[in-house]
Amino acid sequence: MKILVINAGSSSLKYQLIDMANEEVLAKGNCERIGLGDGIFGHKTADGREKKLTVDMPDHIAAFMQVKNALVDAEVGVIKDLSEVTAVGHRVVQGGMKFMNSVLIDEQVMATVEELIPLAPLHNGVNLQGIRACQEVFGEKVPQVAVFDTAFHSTMPPEAYIYPIPYEYFEKYQIRRYGFHGTSHRFVSERCAELVGKPMSELKIITCHLGNGSSIAAVDQGKVIDTSMGLTPLDGFMMGTRCGSLDPSVVTFIEEKENLTAEQMSDILNKKSGLLGISGISSDDRDVTKAAEEGVPRAVLAHKMLVYQIKKFVGSYAAAMNGCDAIVFTAGLGENQVDHRQNVCDGLTYLGVKVSRELNEQMIRGKGGKISTPDSKVQVFVIPTNEELVIARDTKEIISKL
Repeated sequence: MKILVINAGSSSLKYQLIDMANEEVLAKGNCERIGLGDGIFGHKTADGREKKLTVDMPDHIAAFMQVKNALVDAEVGVIKDLSEVTAVGHRVVQGGMKFMNSVLIDEQVMATVEELIPLAPLHNGVNLQGIRACQEVFGEKVPQVAVFDTAFHSTMPPEAYIYPIPYEYFEKYQIRRYGFHGTSHRFVSERCAELVGKPMSELKIITCHLGNGSSIAAVDQGKVIDTSMGLTPLDGFMMGTRCGSLDPSVVTFIEEKENLTAEQMSDILNKKSGLLGISGISSDDRDVTKAAEEGVPRAVLAHKMLVYQIKKFVGSYAAAMNGCDAIVFTAGLGENQVDHRQNVCDGLTYLGVKVSRELNEQMIRGKGGKISTPDSKVQVFVIPTNEELVIARDTKEIISKL
């Protein structure tokens, strides 16, 4: 069984073709600048064959045609015929209160995903475009599955997901905490349980997905009880360009002083804040790290703020779960930023966390494993995430029942 995994963005389309017999990635690639002209298509196979070209992709249908052609290409193809693609799994950002698990896509599912666009205006619409374009190119007979970023967090209790605003807004508009990066938190928490050697039902795990967009989740006995992102991915702690949690009056104060519209203010909070806003240098932590090492004050401050805020979330989730057995670091920064991991853990000694500096320094560039010392009361791991594999596994499980 071969499953095509799709992550459609507004101007991009990432894909992987996975052979589920051994869960091997046969090929992967990315369509960039869809609808913007001068599109870039890149494709790479497991055995190192590559194809890269500049090609106009006016829409997602054109992008899917590039994917389709590459998969069966005489030089870089990995299958002989498209009939070898058993199913397609799609990442869909917002499942709202409608989808608590992955589902087989039909017209009703697509209609509901469309209804949820107001809760994720930047994502659900393009996810839906990807589904429809895939249907157009691969045909309606190829089953498609939607895997939702929010689904893993659907176990949160009301006291964690309800906001203390008039209850009518929850009832009318479903304004609540949803959380995101769910497939990543799910993958690494399950992998953590394997590494610890205990079932999820016996563990309290804090998973830290740290990248340009970041979130932390408290996973108690296999169920998420809280997570840092909220109604949107803007909530939580500071990220590459996102501010994270703020006093709401900061928003109205700046709007009034600067005479800004809500849209302009949203742009500031989503695209001009976080590491970029504080450092004044970049949203890329590598650039901020270089500046911090050179002693640039605002870069140093940005890193101190980030580490401080991560520690606060980890500590609060240990309190929420009344304990913590393991902490996991994953995603771009979590997997590669040695100093951030060390500094966070050095501030958690009250929990009994002890990290080996030597082991910590070894866990970069896709290498994962345990970084805590044998006498640490809380085990600490670096676990490379694999959201695509979660999507492929869910897709396989669902279509196997057809």
